[in-house]
Amino acid sequence: MHFGILGAGSIGCYVGGMLAANGQKVTFVGRPAMAKRLAAGMDLTRYDGLARELAPGSIDFSTDAEALARCDVIVVCVKSGDTQEAGNILNGVVAANATIVSLQNGISNADQLREVLPGRTVLAAMVPFNVARIGESRFHCGTQGTLAIENSVPAEEIARCLTQAQVPAEVTQDIQAVLWGKLAMNLNNAVNALSGLPLKAQLSQRDYRKVLAASVAEALAAMKAAGITPAKIGKVRPQIIPKVVGLPDWLFRLVAANMLKIDKEARSSMAEDLDAGREPEIDWLNGEIVRLGEQHGVATPVNARITELVKQAFDVGKSPRLSGKELLAMLQI
Repeated sequence: MHFGILGAGSIGCYVGGMLAANGQKVTFVGRPAMAKRLAAGMDLTRYDGLARELAPGSIDFSTDAEALARCDVIVVCVKSGDTQEAGNILNGVVAANATIVSLQNGISNADQLREVLPGRTVLAAMVPFNVARIGESRFHCGTQGTLAIENSVPAEEIARCLTQAQVPAEVTQDIQAVLWGKLAMNLNNAVNALSGLPLKAQLSQRDYRKVLAASVAEALAAMKAAGITPAKIGKVRPQIIPKVVGLPDWLFRLVAANMLKIDKEARSSMAEDLDAGREPEIDWLNGEIVRLGEQHGVATPVNARITELVKQAFDVGKSPRLSGKELLAMLQI
């Protein structure tokens, strides 16, 4: 299989890099700045000590999507706000029999791609792990989890290639339930960006977790009204998140030890976007909950206010570094 990565950011570089390190043919398409960084090679590391390296000059990288024309599988890793544009670009480039896989946050990206790529095989997928770029060309996976791909014939082979490359992957029969489950967990991205802390440090503080609990409780109420049952992600059932994360610190450490299996370097993708000056995906995360609540008559004031605060932070260009207590007060929790 010849894999193409459209949107060579942290996730795209890690997934594509692991495939390339395992001998798969991989073509990366991204920005000139990333092309310059990766000319010197790529280092891939993981929370459990696993490490891979791609030598200088060994990475097939292009800034032109035409390079994806011969790929069998196109992995779309662009930000949600760029999905429509990515689909339009691919429509004039990729082979008719290519499989397109959306490795993006949110619920609706695969549907958007299908609209602009009629007749193509487009698969939704869910990435459970966090990847941070450290330095110029090191991509570090800081959390565990199994990537899920929408059920189809090509999905089986794609999952096999990923798993062989040490990116655990499986095919799921109900990708929508999985995406909603991941969205519930991704509501912490905004809390993390507003805190300015690494993920583990932020989740270790009860006041931040109270914010997350309130955000997820609203999401679950909106999902219930819409008839949506979010799937378990790894060992975590979304339905228990509000109760578990609201526990006192000492009890949370005992009950939710798996949630804290995050190394000290892990940060949310939204925090990375804030540092890099990229547009936030807040409208596809907390904003999705606000829209769902409006459609079904469920109030979502916490998610609405968090959406506002994140947009304000991105307007300024840096994290407000709010303490948990300050954030609780601003949200009136």
